[in-house]
Amino acid sequence: MRRELLMLVDALAREKNVAKDIVFASLELALASATKKRFKEDADARVAIDRETGDYDSFRRWHVVPDEELEEPARQMTLEQAREHDPNIELDGYIEEELEPIEFGRIGAQAAKQVILQKIRDAEREQILNDFLERDEFIVTGSIKRMERGNAIIESGRIEAILPRDQMIPKENLRVGDRVRAYLLKVDRAARGQQLILSRTVPEFLAKLFELEVPEIEEGLLEIKAAARDPGSRAKIAVRSNDQRIDPIGTCVGMRGSRVQAVTGELAGERVDIVLWSPEAAQFVINALAPAEVSRITVDEEKHSMDIVVDEDNLAQAIGRGGQNVRLASELSGWELNIMTEEESQQKSEEEFSELRTLFMEKLDVDEELADVLVQEGFSTLEEVAYVPVSEMMEIEAFDEETVEELRSRARNSLLVQEIASEEQMENVASDLLNLEGMDGETARQLAAKGITTQEDLADLAADDLVELVEMDVERAKELIMTARAPWFAES
Repeated sequence: MRRELLMLVDALAREKNVAKDIVFASLELALASATKKRFKEDADARVAIDRETGDYDSFRRWHVVPDEELEEPARQMTLEQAREHDPNIELDGYIEEELEPIEFGRIGAQAAKQVILQKIRDAEREQILNDFLERDEFIVTGSIKRMERGNAIIESGRIEAILPRDQMIPKENLRVGDRVRAYLLKVDRAARGQQLILSRTVPEFLAKLFELEVPEIEEGLLEIKAAARDPGSRAKIAVRSNDQRIDPIGTCVGMRGSRVQAVTGELAGERVDIVLWSPEAAQFVINALAPAEVSRITVDEEKHSMDIVVDEDNLAQAIGRGGQNVRLASELSGWELNIMTEEESQQKSEEEFSELRTLFMEKLDVDEELADVLVQEGFSTLEEVAYVPVSEMMEIEAFDEETVEELRSRARNSLLVQEIASEEQMENVASDLLNLEGMDGETARQLAAKGITTQEDLADLAADDLVELVEMDVERAKELIMTARAPWFAES
């Protein structure tokens, strides 16, 4: 019997090209499954096989859980019950009771074989997946084997992958038998079916296709810095040259456009703009908006945004159909881009000038003329007036030493009053709002200034309302509101 068991393990291991340990573990599971059938209740069992002799022992076991988690007495014990059997046992341990081993020849041989073969298939599948991943390939090429609920199942060698419907290029009509390329989006090892999830819509796919078509990229002479796509319609890719002798745009375009056309053909006709990357953010944005001509750019580092001024003739081209051109340029550069005409820019500047003038007149108690001087000299906050070095302010022709000191003093006093008022508002903020997951002191302070002082107040808001009250992105606003509303769902 023992010899038969060892021979079976050895034969299966050689036949399926897997480690003996995997076969032993599979056999232990099969024997444990058969052992459980001795009990009317849903018991748990464990079988341990000696790898050298083929002897095996069987045990019934109970998982040690806290009192409040005891739900299956046939498989679980409380800590108090468990310590009656083993004084040293701890939570999450196991109490085991040895059983008479079941005869190997009497178990359902077919069931045992199925368990063993399934485990071996899983091991084979894992090995094939690991072999594929070790090649460090991001582009998967294969044939569509079948369609399932709109998703394409792609066979690539011994690997099966899935291309979900939402990762296909819009209006692309893929059929069984078609050969396709796709980007390896992620690996889902827990999936029972295909573990490779593919995509034909992500920007990384575009970048990898250019790497395949342009040898200079693989050689390190050219480098892809960023990519942005509107799948199936238009894309932008930013490149730089690491060799001054190479024209990055011309090299990517290829002789008579051959290289870029090959990429476009793979992407169902998606038009690709090749953009020269620049370390200067403003210049990079100008390149990204081409062929539209930019008249002027104003950069706001704090908001990570740029105001792009173009003339009327270039406005439609800069924005693009449905905002496509500016949207792709924004994704490519990572900056928020606001396209405007010279007239709109002038109007915005005047509004900002007026707002700052009013701020300084109110908070510093100065006249319009003095407030205008501060704005014209580039001051935009009370903090700047209060803490910019005296020497810099003295360089302003309209100011003498007495004026500078008085302005700094008034700015500091105004900031102090604001701080005191803010602290008083914070005293009215309920602890449930302050301690809310995702909340921070500054956000709570801004909410308090707008009269939002409790978790219930926040829960009553819509995401758009919160974004208007406090400067934050919509996703964070939604998360905060849903967290604040959690008690509503708990009550229901």
